[in-house]
Amino acid sequence: MNAHPMRRFVRFAVCLTATILLTACGQAAKPQAEGEGHAETAGDFERGPHRGRMLREGDFAIEVTIFEEGVEPEFHVYAYRKNKPLDPKQVQLAVELRRLGGKTDRFAFAPQQDYLRGAGVVEEPHSFDVKVRAVEGGRTHQWAYASYEGRTAFSAEAARAGGVKTEVAGPVVMAELVDMAGRIEITPEGRGEVRAWYPGRIVAMNAQLGQTVRKGQVLARVESSQSLQTYSIPAPISGVIVQKSANVGDVAYDAAILVIADPTKLHAEFFVYPRDAERVRVGQKVEVRNLAGDARLTARVEAVLPTADIESQTMMAHVHLPPGAASTFRPGMGVEGAFQVGAQQAPLAVRTMALQRFRDFTVVFARVGNTYEVRMLELGRKTPEWTEVLSGLEPGTEYVTDGAFLIRADIEKSGASHDH
Repeated sequence: MNAHPMRRFVRFAVCLTATILLTACGQAAKPQAEGEGHAETAGDFERGPHRGRMLREGDFAIEVTIFEEGVEPEFHVYAYRKNKPLDPKQVQLAVELRRLGGKTDRFAFAPQQDYLRGAGVVEEPHSFDVKVRAVEGGRTHQWAYASYEGRTAFSAEAARAGGVKTEVAGPVVMAELVDMAGRIEITPEGRGEVRAWYPGRIVAMNAQLGQTVRKGQVLARVESSQSLQTYSIPAPISGVIVQKSANVGDVAYDAAILVIADPTKLHAEFFVYPRDAERVRVGQKVEVRNLAGDARLTARVEAVLPTADIESQTMMAHVHLPPGAASTFRPGMGVEGAFQVGAQQAPLAVRTMALQRFRDFTVVFARVGNTYEVRMLELGRKTPEWTEVLSGLEPGTEYVTDGAFLIRADIEKSGASHDH
C-alpha cells in the first residue's frame, strides 16, 4: 500500500536533512534517518557484524550498538580499520543524544575487551538525534544521524479532528478507594403510611395504586366505630401510591391502608464488610454507578448503621442521592459504590485512561509541538482516575489523555521498531 503523501514528504525532508549533515562531516551521502514515526529498517543503513549501525569515513569505521542483554541499555561501539577490528584503546569516542523536547544526554567511552563501553544508561525511549565524535591516529571523525522510535506527527487540525486532548503531568491528590455493592431505596423521609386515626369502616377511597398525590390531599373517609362520625384522612407527604391494602367497606384499624413514596428522595444502601467497617465514615465521598457502568454520580455517606446483619455480618452505609438522581436511579436497583476512604499526595501522576501499551511497556504519549512520542513509565498506585508515575516522565510534560489509542495506532502502522 502506498504511503500517505504527507508522510512521504516528511520522510523525504528528514532524510534530506540527515544527508546534508552527513555530507558536511565528510561521509558519503546515505539515507541515515527515518521520518517522523518511522523506524529504520535493515535497508536504511549499513549493519555491522554485531548488527549495529556502521559509520564510515575513509578506511576508518565504527559500529554503534545498544546492548541490553541482562543489563540496563548501554552503548557498545566497535572500531574498524579497512574492515578489520581495531584495538579500542586507539580510539577516543563521545556520543551526544538530543531528545524530543531538547534534553541532551552525553556519553564518554572507555575501552573494554574488544569494544568501547558507554558510561551510563541509554534511557528509553531510544529515540533521538545522534552526534558521534571519534578520534584515532590523530584524525577526528564526526557523524550525525536521526534514530527514532515510537514517534509520529499530527497537525493541530488533524489532532483536533481525531479527538486528541492533552494535559500537563504534575502532582495530584490520589483517592484511596474501596468498592462495595448496594441497592437504591427510598429514604425514610420519602415514605409515608396512610392510617385510620380511629378504628372504623372505610366509606370512601379516592386513591389508586400508582396515583401521584400531593401532601394534604384527601385520600379516604372513615366512619368511626365509636362516635359514628365520618372523618377524612389526608396524604402525609407528596408522592406516588405504591401500596394499597384496603378498599371501601373494609374496616380500618391499626394497619396502613395506603403507602406513599416520594421517588425523588433516594439513598443508596451499601453492605459494609467487617474488614472495611473501621474505614467508612460519615461525610466521605462515594462514586455511585449502576451495574452497567453508564450512569454515575458523586455523593456522600450520610449514615453508617452500628448494627451488623446476623447472617452476612455486614453493616449498612447510607449514601444520600440528590433529587436529580431519580431520573436515572430507581428504587430497588442494584448499584456499585467506590468509597473514598483516604487520600494521599502523589508527586507525579497521569490520567489512568491515558495509559497505553507499547512493546513490553506501559506508556503515555508526550507532545512537543505537533510531534508525539512514547514515554515508558514505571508506575505506582492506581485509581480509576489517576495513576502514580515513579519514573519515565518529567514533571510538566504535556501528554495525551483523550485519543491516545489513535497515536499508538499511527505509530504501529508506521512500523516503529526497537532496532539498534
